[in-house]
Amino acid sequence: MKILLARLNHETNTFSPVPTPLQSFGDNGPLYGNEAYLASKGTRTGIAAYIDLLEQAGHQVVVACSATANPSGRVAAEAYTHLCDVIVAAAEGCDAVALDLHGAMVAENSDDGEGDLLERLRTTLPKAPIAVAFDLHGKISEKTMANSDIVVSFKTYPHIDMYETGAHAARLLLDMINQTIKPTMAWRRLPLLSHTLCSRTDIGAMHEAVELARAAEAAGMLGVSVLAGFSLADIAAPCISVVVISNADQQAAEQFADLIAGFIWDNREGFVYKSESLAASLQQAQKLAQAPGAGPVLLLDHGDNCMSGGTCDDMNVLHEALAQGLEDIVVGPICDPEAVNLLIEAGVGATMTVAVGDKVPLTQLGISTTPRNLTGIVARITDGEYVISGPTYTGQRIRMGRTALLQLPQALVMVTETPQEHWDLGIFSHIGIDATAHRFVLLKSRMYCRPVFVPLAKAVVECDGGGVTSSDYSRFPYRKLSRPVYPFDLDTTWASAMS
Repeated sequence: MKILLARLNHETNTFSPVPTPLQSFGDNGPLYGNEAYLASKGTRTGIAAYIDLLEQAGHQVVVACSATANPSGRVAAEAYTHLCDVIVAAAEGCDAVALDLHGAMVAENSDDGEGDLLERLRTTLPKAPIAVAFDLHGKISEKTMANSDIVVSFKTYPHIDMYETGAHAARLLLDMINQTIKPTMAWRRLPLLSHTLCSRTDIGAMHEAVELARAAEAAGMLGVSVLAGFSLADIAAPCISVVVISNADQQAAEQFADLIAGFIWDNREGFVYKSESLAASLQQAQKLAQAPGAGPVLLLDHGDNCMSGGTCDDMNVLHEALAQGLEDIVVGPICDPEAVNLLIEAGVGATMTVAVGDKVPLTQLGISTTPRNLTGIVARITDGEYVISGPTYTGQRIRMGRTALLQLPQALVMVTETPQEHWDLGIFSHIGIDATAHRFVLLKSRMYCRPVFVPLAKAVVECDGGGVTSSDYSRFPYRKLSRPVYPFDLDTTWASAMS
């Protein structure tokens, strides 16, 4: 058979001021056709698993595009329409579809980026099997369920099973093509805004829900997914969902969906994160730094998290840390192209007073920002490139843009031209910093840093500096969100919890 493949990934924070044009989807925009195929093959992604398994089974794959952008604001209408047009056009003459999607895309012209794409594909290929591999933070819509035959999602956060999820979807698609299974799906969406910090899969209620999903698969279900949704999207239902696939047994699928959704609802408080004040968090960090043990104290600025649409230029946590007298801090990257340019012009060894960060107004939250000066020595300058050693995106080259290191009396401040997640120690070692040798390491991250940095740290303190990825949802002016919804409406009932 001829099978259409495409990768289209974006987690949209509608409150983020960071734009998402077409050029954001890749180092220099999306890849198409054979270039997308070659760039995808051999990676630890869902589309790579599709390529491997479908070609091994003797099928021809047609890769429409590979387009992945870091989380940011709504996708530009022109970019969304173009990418969907490319995928739908490539569907011509195909017998099946396998998509690697995020699940939380919102565009200027679509509140349901994945659902609207799937609806177009179903219209183009009304009889073709359609399989989708989603991120754990995908939100499931009526259109997604109506226009897909197979829906599976990651079971890990931080996400280290992207390839495995694609392989799962590919195996089910092959079985469907070979007519050895007849998949039927059940879906539950709960009116629950889960917090990203409560969707980690190694502890807590989310861990238990995913274990129930694994148990249901062991009991015979073809695929069971718990999708946390993405609550920083102002759409009708950015909520948590459960999707169960059975082999021609709708009743069993419904029963398992009810079981897992019921557990989630009964334990809904476990999906809600409550931030303490920034001052209190840093006071706790100071105490932990003085306790016995090796390694730095990690300060995770989850209010300005790159991989949830943060600007990476919110400086509240650093300035509060400096005010409280914390010393020997490594912080970065701070995204500030203007400051990078000034530091490079000054040159290594120069003493500079320069405004760093706080230059992107948080307009959707009604917050204007005022840059504050830092005075220090320009210690190093690099091209901002390193290669990830794993476990996420292993082997991928990261390009942060030009990067400068400003040495203050209390801190080393790394400034880059682009927002960046902390995938690897290389983010610091490439500029000559051994992060483990300092007392505090301040990261604009909440989860992806953990597999690499937490094992080397003495302690972890979560800090909410109040940016556009804050866990305090009361700060966000939701306008489209369907109510009642928990935790805004504490009297939300189970009856309203069922989609």
